[in-house]
Amino acid sequence: MISKLKIKHFLLLILVFGAIFGRTQEKGIAPKYSNEFLQIGVGADALARGNAIVAGVDGSTALYWNPAALTSNKTKFDLSGMHSDYFAGLTKYDFIGFSSKVNDKTALGLSFIRFGVDNIPNTTQLIDKEGNIDFDRITLFSAADYAFNFSYAKKLSIKGLAIGGTAKIIHRKIGDMAKAWGFGLDFSALYNLSDRLKCGILMRDVTSTFNAWSFSLDQETKDVFTSTGNVIPSNGLELTLPRVLIGGQYKQPLGSKGNYLSGELDLDVTTDGKRNVLFSGKPFSMNPNVGLEFGFKNLVFVRSGIQNFQYVLDDSNTKKMTFQPSVGLGVLFQGIRLDYAFTDIGDMSTAMYSHIFSLRVSFNSFTNN
Repeated sequence: MISKLKIKHFLLLILVFGAIFGRTQEKGIAPKYSNEFLQIGVGADALARGNAIVAGVDGSTALYWNPAALTSNKTKFDLSGMHSDYFAGLTKYDFIGFSSKVNDKTALGLSFIRFGVDNIPNTTQLIDKEGNIDFDRITLFSAADYAFNFSYAKKLSIKGLAIGGTAKIIHRKIGDMAKAWGFGLDFSALYNLSDRLKCGILMRDVTSTFNAWSFSLDQETKDVFTSTGNVIPSNGLELTLPRVLIGGQYKQPLGSKGNYLSGELDLDVTTDGKRNVLFSGKPFSMNPNVGLEFGFKNLVFVRSGIQNFQYVLDDSNTKKMTFQPSVGLGVLFQGIRLDYAFTDIGDMSTAMYSHIFSLRVSFNSFTNN
């Protein structure tokens, strides 16, 4: 049975997070969709389950989903990586993470994320300051976002409760024209209320994340912008407000050892005003993520999920709800797990389905001794 004391402890933790969030709201309104590349999700196992994984995550992908879960790793070291192409290969998304258990109560981890679009035509020089068009002036550049993350997790004296945090260094670059550096913090908690039930919470950008943008435009480019009626960008500060993920997972054993069915429901709460999601409000908007996983002998895993609920207008100008479905498969053999996900980015087009693969390796030593 789940004790009332455990429930009170977890609710208290949520209230503490809420108090921290309330202070950030005093800073004012920030633009929507800042640093959205950090909201895509990592790990084919998570994407196959509709990103409903904040309570049930394990391994080094916990660096992204819930750092507190690093304390639950069964091996000393865990390494994971993911590569995916979106929008017919136009964008590349990469993740690599490494975690290590320091002892039975603490764990550390490092991770890296890149989201980029390469070979973009630079048409800012297409028209010179005299108004002449010259296609030879077109060059190519890349626009990429980077995140370097450092995580720490620790079990508390309260049985079943662990907390974690991540410090993020963010670098965003648009060719030689613009770049930004930012810094932010994430905090999380994981509560094992019983052998079958887990609750998790992740607050991203808990103190708000700041990106300082700087622009480097030569005089010729500025003259072209002026003559063509474009605004010359200026240095500035971009603010990312907190985002909260709250989830619960229930895991039901089935027959023999290693067989189970688990389900998780997460709520993704944004705090930057109304969004086109299932529950839209001001300043809070909320979207559910739902995921299922069937495990067979702890060797094969079948997954499915739904997320990203939105309202869109169809051809008859009638509002309808869409969502992002996903399915996937995982195979585990001698500490090596290969995961696959097949998902439709936003369910907006038949051409938007993506194949996503990730690899995870768990081990106890770098040597055979």
